[in-house]
Formats: sequence, C-alpha cells, structure tokens
Amino acid sequence: MVDVLLGLQWGDEGKGKIADFLTPSYDVVARFQGGPNAGHSLEINGKKHVLNTIPSGIFHENCINLIGNGVVIDPILLRAEIEKTIAAGADVRSRLYISKKAHLILPSHRLLDAASEKAKGDDKIGSTLRGISPTYQDKTGRSGLRIGDADSPDFKKLYTKALEKHISVFRYYAFDYQEELTRLESQWFEAVEYLRGFKQVNSEFFLHRHITEGKKVLAEGAQGSLLDLDFGSYPYVTSSNTISGGACVGLGLAPKHIRKVTGIFKAYCTRVGSGPFPTELNDETGEFLRTKGHEFGATTGRPRRTGWLDLPALKYAIMLSGVDELIMMKADVLSGLDTINAALSYEGCSDEEQCPFNIQGTTVTPVYKEFAGWQEDISVMRQYNELPESFRNYISFMEAECAVPIRIISIGPDREQTIQKK
Repeated sequence: MVDVLLGLQWGDEGKGKIADFLTPSYDVVARFQGGPNAGHSLEINGKKHVLNTIPSGIFHENCINLIGNGVVIDPILLRAEIEKTIAAGADVRSRLYISKKAHLILPSHRLLDAASEKAKGDDKIGSTLRGISPTYQDKTGRSGLRIGDADSPDFKKLYTKALEKHISVFRYYAFDYQEELTRLESQWFEAVEYLRGFKQVNSEFFLHRHITEGKKVLAEGAQGSLLDLDFGSYPYVTSSNTISGGACVGLGLAPKHIRKVTGIFKAYCTRVGSGPFPTELNDETGEFLRTKGHEFGATTGRPRRTGWLDLPALKYAIMLSGVDELIMMKADVLSGLDTINAALSYEGCSDEEQCPFNIQGTTVTPVYKEFAGWQEDISVMRQYNELPESFRNYISFMEAECAVPIRIISIGPDREQTIQKK
C-alpha cells in the first residue's frame, strides 16, 4: 500500500514537517523526484533540520528512507547532508537506501545551470543553480550518469564523455568554467566513493517486495504541483513531474498500488523566483506574511513572494493528482489580520477553463472573497474546537469549494503544533 504526499502550490508548503509527522504510520518513506533544490524543513523539540535529498522520515527509528530513481543526486551536497544528519543524531547508515537508477548531478551540470541563467539575462527562470535542469536534460537525452554507473570500471571514461559534451556548451556561451570545475571535480569523485558505502538498491524491486509483504509506503514529493514540468506555469517550472503520477515513474510503482493522495497547501500562497503569481501582494500585507511566516528559502535563503490563497490554482492541482484529503499549513501566520482574502476565480475565465493555458502571457485579475480575520494566537491551541469561529468558517468554506476534506491543520513549525480535524 502506497500513499502519496505532495505540495499543491509553488512549493514550500511544509511537506517536510508533515512527512515527519506522518512517518510513524509508515514503514518506508520514499522521495520520487526533484533534487537538492528542494529544502524540507523539520522542527523537532525546538531544533530545525533542513533536508534536501534525504527523505523526511530519517529521524524515525525502524523507518526505511529511499531516494528513488526519479531523484537527481549531487554527491557533494548529499554527502554533506548525510554527515550533518548523522551529527544531529539520525542513524542514516542503517535507514537510508539509494536507487541505483537515480541520476548524478555532475560538477559541470552546476556550471551549465549558471551559464544558461546568465545567458537569459532578464528572462531568467530563477533557477537555484544546483544543476537540476541540465541533469534532467541529459537524462532525457540519454547521456546521463546514474548512481549504479559508479560500479563500472569504465566510470571515469563515462564521466569524461559526458564532460566533453558540456565543454562544447561552455564554449558556445563563452563561459569561464575551468577553475571552478577543477575545484569541484576532486570533491565530486570523493563524494561518489563515499556514497558507495551506503545501501544502493534496484529500488523498483525493493519497493515491490515491501508492498507485497504488506508494508506501508509514503511517497514524498518535492517542489509543488504548480511547478510540474507538464502542468505547471511553463516555462517557470521545475524539471520533473511533481504531481501524483510522478510517484509511479519516480519509484517504479504500478498505479494500482496507490491508495490515497494527500495534498498540502498553505493558508496563503508563496512563490520563489520568476513566474506568474496572480494573487501576489506587493504591499504591507505581503511583507507581514513574509516576515511572520519566515518566508525565506530553506535551501537558498531567498525571500519568497507572498499573496492570498489562489483557489482556482489549488482546485486545478487537486484535480491533476486526484487528491483525497488536504492539509492546511501555516494557518497561524494569518493571526492578527482584520480581514483575509481568497481568490475564487479569474476574471474572464470560464468554468471549463479555470486556469488559462498561458497564464504568464495573460493579464489575470483575481476575483476575491473577503473573510473576517482573528486576533487570537492559534499556535498554542491543540484542539479543533478551540480555534476561533472565523477561522473555522474559513476552513469550512475551503472544504466546500475544493470538495475535499481538510484533515490536518498546522499552526506552527513543531511536530506538536498540529491539529487533526476529525
């Protein structure tokens, strides 16, 4: 049995905390796409932990954590993350498994990312410069290297062949790469060797065996549904499929094994980098949400753009992934506002096409509904009936609009600041 957990907005919804919170009910937590551009923040007993590639169940005993074939891995960054997580007290060596089919981010991929963004000038995508896109390009171009290739006696020849292709691109961009490449290469080969000391598996067989044995698997997504390569706000998207279907190809799962899809969304919206954001607030309220919500990238530290909840986009994401239940995050950030808005629709869009094909090329005007705010500090509350009536009305409206129940409400970053709604 497999349950899928994914974000329904532009990422940064709080998937790490919820995966950590739900892990005691599962035997395996598996990442199925993305790379070290994804920062999943967990706060345990007042201490913050940021995971980039390691699944969010790593701090739980008796839980297997699998990095699936759909993930792209930077050995240098993963090694540093492993060492940091071990220092924080997690038994990573016994709990972490890595798919042999996961693709490797080469040092030159990171430099290609930088060269490409520089060449775009004002039209840049807003990449995290972690080499994600160039790695996925090589994967689809059938010229990438995988974790399992490190066992080949010809591994360095394979690396050199891939690098030669990248060097031709550097020359095209007139990009000065040599000094930084030389610096990274020795670290990279050392890190590849370091990762060979961890459990590397044929993950599709590995997962199938656990499912056959009746084990429970949580497939953990990265980024957000609105950044999906096919269905997000293209071209301002990530390089993988972030919706529930991505779990099948990113882990080697048959669709019949998926039991439930849980979608996470913030009580408001945020976005990092370039791209359309219809409900964005470039005013005092937007700054209030950014400051109170600590809306800065867990991996990059970049300030996030903030805005009101966008229901057309949220319902679109729910439809794409067949979401069965919702989890609302960061509701506590809205405390202190006199009124709260949520976009119900976009002007000029029909019911049949609630989200335009090319939203970044369209002037989209949201149609808002206003709700009464609340002044109480809900972060200290632990029962649903303790929450202010105005907030419960906000939740009820969201459930009716989305036709999906909200099962969990997060009112702070710690595990304990989580209310389960019956």
